[in-house]
Amino acid sequence: MSLLPVAPAPFRYDAGRPCLDLLATGHPVERLVTGEDVVGWCVGAGLIPARGPLPLPQPHWPAAVREVRGHLGRLVDASLGGRRAPQALDRLNALALAAPPVPQAARAHDGRLVAGLHSAPTLSALLSLLARDTLTLLTDPGRTALLRRCEGEGCPLIYLDTSRGQRRRWCSSEVCGNRERVARHRRRTATGAPPPNPRSSIAGGA
Repeated sequence: MSLLPVAPAPFRYDAGRPCLDLLATGHPVERLVTGEDVVGWCVGAGLIPARGPLPLPQPHWPAAVREVRGHLGRLVDASLGGRRAPQALDRLNALALAAPPVPQAARAHDGRLVAGLHSAPTLSALLSLLARDTLTLLTDPGRTALLRRCEGEGCPLIYLDTSRGQRRRWCSSEVCGNRERVARHRRRTATGAPPPNPRSSIAGGA
């Protein structure tokens, strides 16, 4: 069992839910390669507190989490498309049966209560957290109504649109949004079209 803090990893946590953030770990490249990656992602996603105790990562963990990622991705995609994914649902329901990590609280040096765990979580406990988060999301009509597909070209990611007016278009403004702005600028440059007039845009309500 390791009590050492997990070094930050280059993961994204901007989809609005841990189960949706997990989908981003496989795009555009695989980021869950080692057991340490799995633990680091879980801490960053808020599934388990950094205070620990943290589990000792095992080599087979990435494959197990990637398998769950595939099931939850198929179930979320099916829900968006009004379809069924019975095998994915059965698998996530089965995984959710395992007991999740038991939370504990401790006093920090300044007297605040800080989150911890009773014991280092097992792999089945971590997978249970992911399955439960997916099932809780997809059985909440208010949340499922906010599910959106990224409009970025070639981007398969899905996110919760909690923006004002639900006008969010991309999984990330810094990633797909910026890519679209660069592509738009290149198209204008290639055609010799002038850039949009900010005053005209404001006047037109764009």
